[in-house]
Formats: sequence, structure tokens, C-alpha cells
Amino acid sequence: MARTAAGGAGGGRVKSARRPEVRLPELEPWGGGELEPDGDYDGLEFREADFVGQDGAGARFMDCALRDCAFDETGLRHARLLDTVLTGARGVGTDLADATLRDVELVDARLGGTQLHGAVLERVVIRGGKIDYLNLRTARLRDVVFEGCVLVEPDFGDAVLERVEFTGCTLKAADFRGVTMKDVDLRGAAELGIASGVERLSGAVISTSQLLDLAPVLAAQLGIRVED
Repeated sequence: MARTAAGGAGGGRVKSARRPEVRLPELEPWGGGELEPDGDYDGLEFREADFVGQDGAGARFMDCALRDCAFDETGLRHARLLDTVLTGARGVGTDLADATLRDVELVDARLGGTQLHGAVLERVVIRGGKIDYLNLRTARLRDVVFEGCVLVEPDFGDAVLERVEFTGCTLKAADFRGVTMKDVDLRGAAELGIASGVERLSGAVISTSQLLDLAPVLAAQLGIRVED
């Protein structure tokens, strides 16, 4: 089971995200086969499993470790991942729409087009790796840390972010349109690239250097013409 602890950059008046500390029990190796819709997976270790194209919608993973597994076009809509660690996950088009991730560590993932719209993420750390075109539209993120990862064109449209930290993380062409933020700490981002929604940064904290980098986008949003 997981314990939670204070962590993250914090500072000032912004509240730090509570990080998961996942302590897995002794795990049983998974016996193989295909995922089952509404399947119940408890205390299992999945190692180098191939879930390509399988349907595990509504499945529950509790106290599990998934290591170096393939998730291309895997259907996990409405799945629940609880007190679980995923290491080296890879795949394109993984469907986790409306899923619940609570006390989860996602480490060194290589994912593209992952669908997490409408999902609930609570006490989640995404550390290392690269995720292209992550869809988090209308998702709810609370106590989530993006750490040392690369996010290419992530879509946070209409999502709710509370106590979310970006630490050593590269954001390229992020879409924040319609987002609601509270205690979102962007100061630690290694690169902060915002394609749209810069006007929705109320509730976030950024550094002075980031403010200077965003100045042209902010000026354009406010209709200010800047000339030498």
C-alpha cells in the first residue's frame, strides 16, 4: 500500500504536491494470457507483457508492478490503477479515458497519443521518459508531479489541476485552454512552451526567467504591440 508524504518544489504560498510512496508487497508473477474487461489484478508482477490491442476496460490493478510492458492500442477505459508502479511502459494509442490513477508511479515511459481525457489522477508521479500528444482534456489532477520527463504537445484543455508540479520537465507546445489551476508550480520546468491558454495561468507560479520567455505570448494575448 502507499503512504503519502510532502514533497516537491513548494516555496512561497504555493502548496506542494503530496507524492506517493508505493510500498509493494511480495508479488506473484502474472500467469499470462490476455487482459479481461473488468478484470481484477491484485499483488501481481507483469514483466515484458504484450498487451497490444487487448481490452481491459474497467480492470482494477491493485498493488501491482508492470515492467517493460507494451500498451499499443490497449483499451483500459475506466480502469483503476491503485498503489501501482509502471516502469518502462511503451505504446501508441493507449486508451485510459475516464480511468482512475491513485498512488501511482509511472517511470521511464515511452508513450504516444495516450488518452487520459476525463481521468482522475491523485498522488501520481510521472518520472523520466517521453510522452507525445498526451490527452488530459477534462481530467482532474491532484497531487501530481511531472519530473524529468518530456511532454510533447500535451493537451490539458478544460482540465482541473491542483497541487501539480513540473520539476526538470520539458513542456513543448502545451495546450492550457480552459484549464483551472490551483497551486500549480511551473518554476522547475526545464522548458516551458505554451502553444495556447497562457491566459489560464492564474493559480500557477512561474519564475522570473519564465515570465520573460512568455512575454511575447502574453503581449499578443493582451493585444500589446512591442516595437524597438
